[in-house]
Amino acid sequence: MTTDALEQGTLGRGLAHFKMGSGPPLVYIAGLSADHRQPQGIDRWLQRREVRPLTAHRTVWWLNRREGLEPDVTMAEIAADYADVLRASFDGPVDVMGISTGGSVALQLTVDHPELVRSLVLTGSGCRLGVQGKSSQLLIAELARAGRQRAVSAEVMGPMGGPRWTQALLTAIGWLGGSAVFSIENPADMLATIQAEDPFDVTDRLGEIRVPVLVLGGALDHFYDDGRVFAETAAGIAGARLILYPGKGHLASNGRRAARDAVAFLTRDR
Repeated sequence: MTTDALEQGTLGRGLAHFKMGSGPPLVYIAGLSADHRQPQGIDRWLQRREVRPLTAHRTVWWLNRREGLEPDVTMAEIAADYADVLRASFDGPVDVMGISTGGSVALQLTVDHPELVRSLVLTGSGCRLGVQGKSSQLLIAELARAGRQRAVSAEVMGPMGGPRWTQALLTAIGWLGGSAVFSIENPADMLATIQAEDPFDVTDRLGEIRVPVLVLGGALDHFYDDGRVFAETAAGIAGARLILYPGKGHLASNGRRAARDAVAFLTRDR
């Protein structure tokens, strides 16, 4: 398979997925999204662009949460959906990479179903949300319920910046871009995911993890207390490696540098 090849559809209970690249499999758990349909248009382009740096070395299995999540779904139940897919798709444990909210799912998957995970990469994610991460996501949910499209897009984008000027710039881009940046046409699954992630905290279970782990993130990631949650996560896992990018915010999670560091970690023993 070439790096541009693409298969797409649904797996398991209806988890949207696409597959592209070549090499050993890498399950890539997507971050928070406006809905859980197969990405289309600019979102599809962005998601493919996000994983493309990985595809020269790995066959990336991009997976989102399933459509039609129950409003009171828990992170453990979301992780169980992924566990079902991994059991059905692979003969043994597989490398897993989770970005942002996808990293929360990946951590839950690892502590609940350790036999399915060969190694774990967390990009812009940790054992819990930081203080601003919680408040920002709850505000996004409140604004989405009120149908305030531009305010949602601004709140999604703003905290992704690092220094204050980048936050202001991204806030303006979100406001001006509106639904083109982050549409809330059908936000039910996003709202359920936010509700599930709000109480998520596996700090006390990090010591159970026995697989190799890499934690990547910006040292100014405001969703995770300016990187302190990343450090806490790595410190709680025996042998885990931590890489913080100075002066970078949440957007560092899907940058090319993070992809290069992830590939180096995943290919360390192959």
